Amino acid sequence: MTRSEIRAAFDDGPALVSYVAAGDPSAEASKAYVEALVEGGTDVVELGLPFSEPVAEGTTIQNAIKRALDAGMTPDAYLDLVRDLDVEVPVVCMTYYNLIYQYGSEPGPEEFVEAAAEAGISGFVIPDLPVDESEPMYEACREHGLDLIFIVAPTTTPERLDAMLDRTTGFVYVQGRLGTTGARDEVSSDTPAALERLRDADVPKAVGFGISSGEQAREVVASGADGVIVGSAYVDIVAEGVENDRPTETVADDLRALAAELKAGARKGLPEPERK
Repeated sequence: MTRSEIRAAFDDGPALVSYVAAGDPSAEASKAYVEALVEGGTDVVELGLPFSEPVAEGTTIQNAIKRALDAGMTPDAYLDLVRDLDVEVPVVCMTYYNLIYQYGSEPGPEEFVEAAAEAGISGFVIPDLPVDESEPMYEACREHGLDLIFIVAPTTTPERLDAMLDRTTGFVYVQGRLGTTGARDEVSSDTPAALERLRDADVPKAVGFGISSGEQAREVVASGADGVIVGSAYVDIVAEGVENDRPTETVADDLRALAAELKAGARKGLPEPERK
């Protein structure tokens, strides 16, 4: 596989990876929100394909997924949204394996991976796909030039970690704390140890689960991360907009501002001679 767009997004690092749920609260709003996040400094968009049983998500993103499903988001509508995005950064599909496996005329990942590649997706994060059952997905991604990104938890065994790194391309998603997604007030003390385990990995390391401010982004990068992954903090802004019937443009402005804060904070985590 040639060097991927996702990996290249870390070249001028540290990279900001930003998550929103597609279709929350509508496809049109999602498009505006993604474009605002990129304008704010996002280097990789992690666009959630809603699934009815999102086991890795906390309440914030579960509610976003419910809003998106209630608004009619489907795999085909998701692919249409990706095609319609006007951004120059890679888009990662974050979803659950059942949707991918059941898509199309025959069970298996091939048809959805092919459709995703044609729509403009650059890679996948699939929280419920065990590495020892990932061969079909891995081969489909290789066939279509997409990255497969695994989540490494603090409890991942050394053997499973080695297997994940053998199949991880683009970047490795480092789960910075135990539990589900959700914004937190401070960086977990588990983060430095999680990054130390990956010190010799030949792939960029991005930390997620709990980051919500520029100061937290700075701290994570200073601990050795090549990037930060933020989701719930953005989804909180979207949810507040829904609850208060705020215009899409106003919500987009707030998302753009938070992305800019997070990107600036991440850069401050670099040693001073490396800051850009």
